[in-house]
Amino acid sequence: MGTARILVTSAFLRPGDATDLALREAGFDTVHAPLRGQRKPGELESLLEGVSGVIAGSDRFDEGVLASARDLRIIARTGVGYDSIDTAAAASRGIAVCNAPGVNSAAVAELALTFILMLARKVPEAMRSVREGAWARPTGLQLDSSTLGIVGLGAIGRTVAQHAQALGMRVVAHDPYADRGYAADHDIALVPFEQVLDEADVVSLHIALTPETRHLIDADALRRMKRTAYLVNTARGPVVDENALIAALDAGDLAGAALDVVEEEPLAASSALRDHPRAFVTAHIGGSTSQARDESARVAVESVVDFLQGRPPRNVVNPGYRQNLVTG
Repeated sequence: MGTARILVTSAFLRPGDATDLALREAGFDTVHAPLRGQRKPGELESLLEGVSGVIAGSDRFDEGVLASARDLRIIARTGVGYDSIDTAAAASRGIAVCNAPGVNSAAVAELALTFILMLARKVPEAMRSVREGAWARPTGLQLDSSTLGIVGLGAIGRTVAQHAQALGMRVVAHDPYADRGYAADHDIALVPFEQVLDEADVVSLHIALTPETRHLIDADALRRMKRTAYLVNTARGPVVDENALIAALDAGDLAGAALDVVEEEPLAASSALRDHPRAFVTAHIGGSTSQARDESARVAVESVVDFLQGRPPRNVVNPGYRQNLVTG
């Protein structure tokens, strides 16, 4: 049996970097094919020929792609989310899927706080005015004594809450799985989802994409929010119904929105969100700090190396793969 090949698709990883060297020192060959934009039809299937493991960025591994990958044994995401991977299809083929939980919590929380500050003080509007030769001085929202509504009180949501409280904000949150003791100890009021929408001056989303959370922020949810409120999404794009959001922004039913994620990435050139006066979008940069990227790559490499050298990997999100594991 020849040397196992590892495909690396995360856009921030390069041949000769620490990740590449670690894989090669472990005895593997590496193939780099970073995902930037959209792949051509059949491109990923071709790249997976003869590949045993993947250090994966945001490539979509659906049932068809996985069915073509006859030698694939493990996919390790350099990130927390894994909604781009059909984990059930992977499990049925004995392919382990791992993520890197917690590695980018601080980075994403900091970006969410940045967005909150930029929206509250209307920084994009003020910058645009100066760029266009004017000198507008828009009236913003003082965060001290304002209310932040957090949807999803996991590691990122909790960190955002701490940052917001340091600025004097009151924090309300909705999460049916939240640690109630933690919330009580940290002065976070756990309330129904509708109450978050009713009370918050800023709503910040920190939830995974599931069938239940897809379009959680729809037209009805947006109508419940204050006309003066802002929406921040650093979670997953499809959590927000973009058409409903654009309609609410156009009608002035929402003061503004900041999105680091969108329903289809990259954002279509024709999207109204690209130059909407009440919104701004960044290109999924929540985890894009050097520290978060280094740690996510280290965790992904550890998972791949452990698995292919016969040790159980950490952070497996589809443990059912073991029932279909191919050995030998």
